Amino acid sequence: MRIDVLTLFPEEVDAYLNTSIIGRGRRDGLLDIRCVNVRDFCTDKYRRTDDYPYGGGQGMIMLCEPLYNCLTEIKGGEKVHTVLTSPRGKTFTQARAKELLALDRFIIVCGPYEGVDQRFIDECIDEEISLGDFVLTGGETAACAITDAVCRMVPGVLSETASFEDESHFSGALEYPQYTRPEVWHGKSVPDVLLSGHHENIRKWRRRQQLEITRKLRPDMFQKLELTKEDKKLLEDIQK
Repeated sequence: MRIDVLTLFPEEVDAYLNTSIIGRGRRDGLLDIRCVNVRDFCTDKYRRTDDYPYGGGQGMIMLCEPLYNCLTEIKGGEKVHTVLTSPRGKTFTQARAKELLALDRFIIVCGPYEGVDQRFIDECIDEEISLGDFVLTGGETAACAITDAVCRMVPGVLSETASFEDESHFSGALEYPQYTRPEVWHGKSVPDVLLSGHHENIRKWRRRQQLEITRKLRPDMFQKLELTKEDKKLLEDIQK
């Protein structure tokens, strides 16, 4: 998996993506993540990357030319799917992460606070992605989140696929509760079923918890679930 991140702050992105599981994946050669400084592609002596917006307004708008020069060199003549992090983009989801994983390579352009010249977006951007209905000071945080979500699914990055397949959102439902030692903490005990050693009962309990938690906390997600016969039976048991 190769991801190129075009940013004014490559050190910031690299600092995050060089740690923990993603950092290990990079060191092991499973992930090819390249953080590129857009400022290196400026053509004026001041290395200017933004300017005041036509028509007036607050803040500065990122210039087309350095972004275009940077993107053109990174693509190397290839057609590569290009994403812009933007608060007006479509909200990022686990489903979209899986789709980006299937590309094997894509580019993320980190959108600045006030935005990018629309002409660059129209000519060079394939999709805009947002983390949610809020505004960040820059697109670097969003780029790190998108990269993390995609790269952790690359084979070998996590020791087992079950490490992410059971997690919230991957299967369309929220994750079941997890417990570890000690068995009793502040008077609260681990559910008996998890201590039983009965794998089938544990599986059913976890699935029942997933359904119950998703229905309670994220009814919007629950409505989209394709329930199996077993799921419906488990839901009936919850209501008894």
